[in-house]
Amino acid sequence: MVDKNIYIVQGEISTVVGAIKRNSRWNTHTPLDEEQDPLLNSFGQLKEILNNIKELPDIEPNLFLRPFLEVVRSEDTTGPITGLALTSVNKFLSYGLIDPNHEAAAEAIENMADAVTHARFVGTDPASDEVVLMKIIQVLRSLLLTPVGAHLTNESVCEIMQSCFRICFEMRLSELLRKSAEHTLVDMVQLLFSRLPQFKEEAKSYVGANMKKLKMRAGGMSESSKWKKQKRSPRPPRHMVRSPSGQIDPTQSSTLSNNNLAGGVPFIEQGLSTCSLTASDSAGSSISSPTTTDSGLETCSKATSREDLSDLEQCSSSANTLSSATTLLGPEPNSLDAQVGLFGIYSQSASVESIPEVLEDKDSVTEQSDSTSVHDMDYVNPRGVRFTQSTQRDGVSLIPYGLPCLRELFRFLISLTNPHDRHNTDAMMHMGLQLLTVALESAHIANYQSLLGLVKDELCRHLLQLLSFERMNLYASSIRVCFLLFESMRLHLKFQLEMYLKKMMDIITSENIKMPYEMKEMALEALVQLWRIPSFVTELYINYDCDFYCSNLFEDLTKLLSKNAFPVSGQLYTTHLLSLEALLTVINSTEAYCQAKVLNSTAQQDQSETLLAEGEGSAKSGAETTAVEKRGPKKPQRFSSYLPDSQELMEIRTKKKLLITGTEQFNQKPKKGIQFLQEKGLLSNPMDNNQVAQWLRENPRLDKKMIGEYISDRKNMELLDSFVNTFTFQGLRIDEALRLYLEAFRLPGEAPVIQRLLETFTDNWHKVNGSPFMTNDAGFALAYAVIMLNTDQHNHNVRKQNIPMTVEQFKKNLKGVNGNKDFDQDMLEDIYNAIKNEEIVMPDEQTGLVKENYVWSVLLHRGATPEGVFLHLPPGSYDHELFTMTWGPTIAALSYVFDKSLDDSIIQKAITGFRKCAMIAAHYGFSDVFDNLIISLCKFTTLSNESVENLPIVFGSNSKAQTAAKTVFDLAHRHGNILREGWKNIMDSMLQLFRAELLPKAMVEVEDFVEPNGKISLQREEMPSNRGESAVLSFVNWLTLSGAEQSGLRGPSTENQEAKQAAILCIKQCDPEKLITESKFLQLESLQELMKALISVTPDEETYDEEDAAFCLEMLLRIVLENRDRVSCVWQTVRDHLCHLCVHANESCFLVERAVVGLLRLAIRLLRREDISSQVLLSLRLLLMMKPHVLSRVSREVAYGLHELLKTNAANIHCTDDWYTLFSLLECIGAGVKPPASFQLTSTTDNDTGAQSDSELSSHHPSELSLDRGYTSDSEVYTEHSKTRISRSTTDVDVASSGWLMVGKDDLDMSKIPPVSSKAQLNHPLVNQYSLTLGQDLGQHDTKSLIKCVETLSFIVRDAAHVTPDNFELCVRAIRVFVEASLNGGYRSHDKKKTYKYDSKSRLRKKAGGREKEGGSGTRRGGSRASSQRPSRSHSDEEEDEGVPASYHTVSLQVSQDLLDLMHTLHTRAASIYSSWAEEQRHLQAAGRKIEADSQTLWTSCWCPLLQGIAWLCCDARRQVRMQALTYLQRALLVHDLQTLDATEWESCFNKVLFPLLTKLLDNISPADVGGMEETRMRGCTLLSKVFLQHLSPLLSLPTFAALWLTILDFMDKYMHAGSSDLLLEAIPESLKNMLLVMDTAGIFHSADSRTGYSDLWEITWERIICFLPHLREELFKQTVIPGTQQTRSDQSSSVPPSIPPMPVPLTTSPAQAPSHLSQSPLILQPLASPLQVGVPPMSLPIILNPALIEATSPVPLLSGPRPTSPSDEVK
Repeated sequence: MVDKNIYIVQGEISTVVGAIKRNSRWNTHTPLDEEQDPLLNSFGQLKEILNNIKELPDIEPNLFLRPFLEVVRSEDTTGPITGLALTSVNKFLSYGLIDPNHEAAAEAIENMADAVTHARFVGTDPASDEVVLMKIIQVLRSLLLTPVGAHLTNESVCEIMQSCFRICFEMRLSELLRKSAEHTLVDMVQLLFSRLPQFKEEAKSYVGANMKKLKMRAGGMSESSKWKKQKRSPRPPRHMVRSPSGQIDPTQSSTLSNNNLAGGVPFIEQGLSTCSLTASDSAGSSISSPTTTDSGLETCSKATSREDLSDLEQCSSSANTLSSATTLLGPEPNSLDAQVGLFGIYSQSASVESIPEVLEDKDSVTEQSDSTSVHDMDYVNPRGVRFTQSTQRDGVSLIPYGLPCLRELFRFLISLTNPHDRHNTDAMMHMGLQLLTVALESAHIANYQSLLGLVKDELCRHLLQLLSFERMNLYASSIRVCFLLFESMRLHLKFQLEMYLKKMMDIITSENIKMPYEMKEMALEALVQLWRIPSFVTELYINYDCDFYCSNLFEDLTKLLSKNAFPVSGQLYTTHLLSLEALLTVINSTEAYCQAKVLNSTAQQDQSETLLAEGEGSAKSGAETTAVEKRGPKKPQRFSSYLPDSQELMEIRTKKKLLITGTEQFNQKPKKGIQFLQEKGLLSNPMDNNQVAQWLRENPRLDKKMIGEYISDRKNMELLDSFVNTFTFQGLRIDEALRLYLEAFRLPGEAPVIQRLLETFTDNWHKVNGSPFMTNDAGFALAYAVIMLNTDQHNHNVRKQNIPMTVEQFKKNLKGVNGNKDFDQDMLEDIYNAIKNEEIVMPDEQTGLVKENYVWSVLLHRGATPEGVFLHLPPGSYDHELFTMTWGPTIAALSYVFDKSLDDSIIQKAITGFRKCAMIAAHYGFSDVFDNLIISLCKFTTLSNESVENLPIVFGSNSKAQTAAKTVFDLAHRHGNILREGWKNIMDSMLQLFRAELLPKAMVEVEDFVEPNGKISLQREEMPSNRGESAVLSFVNWLTLSGAEQSGLRGPSTENQEAKQAAILCIKQCDPEKLITESKFLQLESLQELMKALISVTPDEETYDEEDAAFCLEMLLRIVLENRDRVSCVWQTVRDHLCHLCVHANESCFLVERAVVGLLRLAIRLLRREDISSQVLLSLRLLLMMKPHVLSRVSREVAYGLHELLKTNAANIHCTDDWYTLFSLLECIGAGVKPPASFQLTSTTDNDTGAQSDSELSSHHPSELSLDRGYTSDSEVYTEHSKTRISRSTTDVDVASSGWLMVGKDDLDMSKIPPVSSKAQLNHPLVNQYSLTLGQDLGQHDTKSLIKCVETLSFIVRDAAHVTPDNFELCVRAIRVFVEASLNGGYRSHDKKKTYKYDSKSRLRKKAGGREKEGGSGTRRGGSRASSQRPSRSHSDEEEDEGVPASYHTVSLQVSQDLLDLMHTLHTRAASIYSSWAEEQRHLQAAGRKIEADSQTLWTSCWCPLLQGIAWLCCDARRQVRMQALTYLQRALLVHDLQTLDATEWESCFNKVLFPLLTKLLDNISPADVGGMEETRMRGCTLLSKVFLQHLSPLLSLPTFAALWLTILDFMDKYMHAGSSDLLLEAIPESLKNMLLVMDTAGIFHSADSRTGYSDLWEITWERIICFLPHLREELFKQTVIPGTQQTRSDQSSSVPPSIPPMPVPLTTSPAQAPSHLSQSPLILQPLASPLQVGVPPMSLPIILNPALIEATSPVPLLSGPRPTSPSDEVK
């Protein structure tokens, strides 16, 4: 079967032949002779060949192409025919009829390229001609883009590109055609550059050799170098639609897919709009040919690149020898004429009218010499080269294109962008930029030195120049190219990048009104884009800010962006947002990196090392192409390692600041600058010339003029040598060396100075270059001549007067200078040309372009030194430093934008920015940043600056504020660890939320002991009074408003309601409570700051009220409890705060109550923690330090709290001190005892009452237990007299001071008691053992507190585990205090008299001048004020004021019975408890107090006090209690354990228990219950006699027996007359008889040595009994006679032992009154004000009571006759 492709070719033949025939027939009207016409002839031959083959590949492609190409080349064909031939050629290419693997393919392709680029035809009308041009473009595109195109040579590619450019820039062609050409170019450039990785750069040595083979055909028009001389027609619009003509049909692509080329680059561009390449996904779209191996490419011709000046030398010799027809491609720096564009034009005689126009203007070369930038001379512009037919026939292989044509194309594109070349129109520059963009997008150019050289120099330079253009499209395109360059090649473009960024900064900050806003916007966008390149910013910082001689780019840009984010007008434009965007980019990348670090727990070290390796790798990718000198590690000298640490960077930056200062000083006065740097240690002292020279060379900021002055100074000759030595002149021609030398400083004007500078220079140059001249002087002369020549050629002043020197004159001037010989003439000519073409620019002298060139060349030189090394860093390397520098500006900008913007997306962006900053700050632990952030955000929540009333509505309707609030709380939850000062702001916000009642319920409810549900809300309701008032007001308003207004008022209320709901919801989402619960995870430092913030909230006039403080206190306590595990760290702070709140409070209020409850709550929870329990217990003493009247107001809370505390933690309390604290508290709370003085902080006189009593209190010494017991053993009575306790009944003053309101009690009591009675109510009677009371100063107590305290106490006593040696005595004492408090149901009769009240007042006044307010009315008023402020809980039980309800009696009865039971329990268990302790201690041998279990100890510490307690309850006004108590007392006294006591103890039992009891019972305790009292008295007497008789034998041994007996008789006497009924009259004599008989039987009354046989006792006994029972003796002892009854009183008194107790001091009827004093000590009393002394100032001296006086006021007659004064009544 015949190959289908053959038919295709045959079809095309007939089409073209037919057209030719028709055409000629139409012209001549005669049929053409096929033989004659060469074109038809060759088609005929081709037909023959095709008929004889089966497969198309059997013949060479040239065969079937040749006829068509001849038509294309022929000048005689018309446009349509040429067009048909081109279409055929295009079809052959598209259908893949030319097999890339055919050996003749290359030749065919070469022919095709030649023919199509030189197509000729007879022009008709412009429109049809354009169709042909269009087809030419189409063929060229297919040719280059189809796989066979890889066979094209460098020259053909250049020609193809050239043809397209020609059409592109021919302004007379239609726009459609031009645009098509442009699109074709884009595709071609993309293809060529995407193939770049397949090409290899040859080593330099190859270049020279291969150059010679590249012959170049000089077309006749070649002189017209850049052939783009159109009139400047308006440039075409850019938005032209891609023309479909340039595309390949999708169907064709499949035929190509089998052909592969090694490079692996898809040839047919995939991005075309209409062409969906099926093959593009498969490997098939890449194409291969065996010729493109490396070896083949190595011989490939190439245009040399001139990287540095030194390359010039190697090739310059080959320059000037060629004829115009064959010019070598070598560089020709000296001949401008050779600078002909590669894209010279080749068709000399094309008959198309349109093209010759392109080629006019043959003199362009001379014009160009002026216009091209001086720099172009360094580069040779090779022309496109085409092999002639003959060489191909000779079988010379064609080399496929490679790097040379790419380099040439690249160079050409760059030259198009030169704004100083006046041939370049805007359209051309734009086109150049567009194609460069495509090239840079398609290829990685940095690996090719030849291309990189072009980038570093011309490209960057042109781009930077274009940035100052006003034309937006050029400006925009150049910015885009810059981005691509710096993104991929910044490693090589350090200083270019610096310059670019400075230029951008100038544009952004420009104040120029003409500058369009869009330019600034674009510049900012460009920055943002750069900023987004990973690690770009870091590199800026490291490579510029941390480089001594670069500007602080990063810092300056950050400042600029920040400033730019703040709108001046207040309106936000895109520029502001872009600036913010750039700042945020740094934050974003840092944050992402921090997140990654957090996620990657891998050691940071490994990561940075691997990244570092990658960084170095990428810098050296393409290692073969990297020049050898770059192989070493690229580390700048200023760093010690590739990644210096932050410390090192800080040092560099500090040094940099100093260097800048030093530089500034040097520029004013060189010596001063150097001196400054020596002082700062940056230059060594004494001066090191080499070091200074190096500094002068490398510091670009130095003024070149000053350098010149300094080095040319005579004093610095050695420095000059060092300076010259810093240059490398080796291998440089003398003018080049001189050029380098004179760039470094400004040559001074004085001849001798110039001479000195030049001599040093020539000596050095001559030496390093191996002395090329005869003498050094010759070199000097030549150098001088070069400078003269430079002046002559370029100095305007000189040029005005003379015609510039010619080369001949220059040579002539130097005749014979070289040691009487001539210099090399060629060299002189080269020098002349070099100077003539490029001036040696003296620094700081020129302006305009010359100066720009100079600055640029300096920049390039710097880039070539080690200073130009640009460190490429792993991302995230120096985020810490960057963030330190950017956070301030960024947060400021964010805040501003957040504040000003209304757009949600922008607000969201700002919030995201805040969050990220917070995350980074947290990661690096920057608390200052975080505080700053929180404080800024708190402002935006509007919480702190809105009034509480409006807050819910304002906050609820302000979504921005809600966002801010959520953010604040979220950040605080997440990163609270690093929050410090910011806590204060957050807490202020919380307070505002609290005031506005927006907090969740759980946060405002707190624990409470007294409330039944255990909770109390901190937000208390307003007082009803106010509420009533507001209701009235609103009613009035309602009445006064008309209907319309009224509805208007009502309208917003639903909105307000919604707003409030929104606010509450928002706060709920904020979850403020989490701050408390999560506080246990905070670092200690942060926790302490948080607590500090809370503690700082104390009530004051302006900012905080009491409720705020209470709320903060609650939060504080909750936080402490959350942090139980480390409470010891914060305890002191909390304790001090509570101390401040409780102890310094002058009146009770809600806050004090909360503080007290809080303290107890803490104690309950914290006692379980061993480490802190002792401190916690100690801090409970704060309660005892409170002012008593304040404490009494919170007694109920304390009572309930203590109960809780001891129930949960009794087992955790181990030391006496702590028990002492707890029991003192129980007593103060339950019984209203005044706290021990040692705990009172203030000087005691401030406590309006009881000042004296407090001051006389003993200080608390735990070691001397006896002092705390409240009672002392007998033996102590005398010695410890001064320390005994003082008892006092409540006075009115107490009542007033404690804030209780007594309603008219005084009036009630007036009637009951005769006024005289208060005489005995002396304020401070001395207490002693012999009283049943403890002598405690009992104030008012709260009944519920008492009940609770008794409950607590019974809990302790009833559990044997809780009674310990540490608390036993304290227990006993506490019970007795409660006994006193509960006496008569704790309900005290107030028997105070008006007179007394006034007196006490007057006394107060004297004591503390003008304190009436505080004493009486003041506190009372305070109390009422407190209650009006809030519904404070009334602790003054109403029952006490309005008579006692029945229920209360049962309760208090219960209390008394509980107490009796407790005392009995303790009493019975005491002995066993003590012995078990003694046992334990024996085993433990613990140091410390020894525990004795003997009866004496038991008696003093336990039995005696308990019996006294029981006895005191026997005096209760309630009959039940009395009777029960007596029963218990009886049981207790007769209990088995007590039998072990000895006589003295029994004596004290009488003195301390029974006698006081009986004395007390004589009082009219319960006036209502006369019968009951009688019975009680009777039982008391019976008990007395029982005990007496039971223990008679031990008692007899006492020396004081007589006194004891007499006292008993006294009582019998009194009791006989005490009752109104006969009960006692009968019972007493019976008891007495019983005792007398027993005593008599025991023989007590008998004495052998007395006269009568009876002892003195007998006498005394009867003497006493006769007073009240005169007939008893007769009844009992009828037989006895009593002699000597008439003994003198003095005898009698002397015979009475001194220990006889004085008679009891009678009492008033007050049951609360301290009992009588049976003390053996003198009775020294200080009356407060007795009725006998009304109006007399209180006496300060103690007075001795006169017994007569006492008798006079006594309600009960004590003696029937006058009674002698007992000796103990006298003052000792």
